Amino acid sequence: MTLRDLIAGTFHTLWAHKVRTMLTMFGIAWGILSITLMVAAGEGLRQGQQAQAETMGKDLIIVFSGRTSLQAGGARAGRRLRWRDTDHLALAREAVDCRYVLPEFARSGLQVRSRFNAGALMVTGSLPPFAEIRSLDVEEGRFYTWRDQEEARRVAFLGSDVRKQLFGDKPALGETVTVNGYPYEVVGVMRRKEQNSDYNGRDVNKIFAPLAAVVRDFPMPPPDKPHGIDQLLAVPASVERHDACEFQVRRGLARLHHFDPNDKDAVPVWDTFKSARAFQNMTDGMKIFLGAVGVVTLCLGGIGVMNVMLVAVRERTREIGIRKAVGATSASIVGQFFAETLIIVLASGAAGLGMAMALMAVVNSMEMPPFFAGLIADWRVTAGSLALLGLVAVLAAVYPATQAASIDPIEALRREV
Repeated sequence: MTLRDLIAGTFHTLWAHKVRTMLTMFGIAWGILSITLMVAAGEGLRQGQQAQAETMGKDLIIVFSGRTSLQAGGARAGRRLRWRDTDHLALAREAVDCRYVLPEFARSGLQVRSRFNAGALMVTGSLPPFAEIRSLDVEEGRFYTWRDQEEARRVAFLGSDVRKQLFGDKPALGETVTVNGYPYEVVGVMRRKEQNSDYNGRDVNKIFAPLAAVVRDFPMPPPDKPHGIDQLLAVPASVERHDACEFQVRRGLARLHHFDPNDKDAVPVWDTFKSARAFQNMTDGMKIFLGAVGVVTLCLGGIGVMNVMLVAVRERTREIGIRKAVGATSASIVGQFFAETLIIVLASGAAGLGMAMALMAVVNSMEMPPFFAGLIADWRVTAGSLALLGLVAVLAAVYPATQAASIDPIEALRREV
């Protein structure tokens, strides 16, 4: 039997039992479809959440000041700590595994007025790299510079919602706003961003200014010291140096403020890197679980194919006996049933993969909700699914084909039709 005759005979047999064939193919197609879509949904959730987390800062260690819980030297436990606006200078020299260590000082409820409107808003002071590490993209104008910081200039960079509140649809660049009576020139406006987490308010609702100007104009009221700040921001030089960066910051602050470096309560930390890693571990576990569900579905489809082919062997016992009686070899019988099984499995797998890709394209053409990047296919999962599909096809074909080849032609011909 030639390859052409084998394929033609296979399609003729499948078409003769088209309802049974289509139902069998559905199980395989559904398995591939479910693996692809469920893993794509998990990857879309992971990437969407990661993108949203990076709107607040990527690999950012936010170092708050707390209260000591351990005695250190002659200092008692229970002291309230407050970082100073010069701590970052010493930490920059000591924390060699950190790319940046920046101070941040925010005052809320300040009275801000423009020529058109007013409001009680938050003003945040830091250093120029703050825009980079906090993902403050510029829509108009510029962020404040080192020259602005060195000269303690009264310049303001507006969050997108602040700009809308103070100026509406009117130009904001070059305008002057008064903050608690002090005139600040608007030098830039932030591009709007979605933000799913924060530690003192959403960035779109803030005004950003050089630290030197904010500390000078809006110092903390007594009993706090005039040069106290809210928190420090540390960025590791690389992922591998992340833990070393955090340790060096803790150690440096302990030396500067005389507390035990092992005192966790003295230095509460929000580590966005560890939070992102924990979320990734969660989504990876979810992807593995969903993928396992799809794999089980695919294997069940393979078992269904095997059962259908065993039924086909029993139904065609007399046909197989006749073929053997006229000279058909066991290899040709095996080839016939192998071909039928492979065509069923591979065609249904291709159909399932095609439907999955089409559905992903349709879904991704729609507007995605916040924190979800869409259905994102992973080529490794696709390749793994196809490899598994091939394995299922072979395993589903082996037993029915060997059963067909082992039929005794004499016994087969004795059976009644």
